[in-house]
Amino acid sequence: MAGYTLALPIFALMEIKKRETAYDGYFKIYKLTVAQNGHTFTREQFDRGTAVAAMVYDTEMQRYILTRQFRVGSESELVEVVAGMVDEGENPETSIAREIEEEIGYSVDSLQHLHTFYSSPGGTTEKVLLYYAEVSHQHAEGGGKDDEHEHIELVSYTREELLKESFADAKTIIAQQWVQLQGQV
Repeated sequence: MAGYTLALPIFALMEIKKRETAYDGYFKIYKLTVAQNGHTFTREQFDRGTAVAAMVYDTEMQRYILTRQFRVGSESELVEVVAGMVDEGENPETSIAREIEEEIGYSVDSLQHLHTFYSSPGGTTEKVLLYYAEVSHQHAEGGGKDDEHEHIELVSYTREELLKESFADAKTIIAQQWVQLQGQV
């Protein structure tokens, strides 16, 4: 179409003018005062921190090791990749190795960073660093930490079983798709 121009709207960046703590318990929620396009409004922000997760592959058993546990957010048991939070002052690689040890009782043989993503950027700060971890020997029971009230069951899959499974957890679905894209592992 001659002379046709598509006019795209120009969006002004949001500017956070004020941050107040609205809730400070097990989690933290902020009330933000935001300015954009001459308007000022409020938004709540769930401060979740940085999470780590790993698709764990046992090279001796040739099986993927995942976890099953009750999750408060879904109010149900979910099967998902090993995951946890980065503790203050800890680097993400140390965090995921610690989580693998606590949850499934393995030491990491090799670790590969796959991707970093936000789980739900519309309202939460949570950033997830997703890894692929190879392990070869389970030297502890795993199951999580009693003082964190974790009751974690190990679940293992062959590659074929993993790819046929239907998961409800986003980080696990992303990891599952990564496995599928890798071809035969």
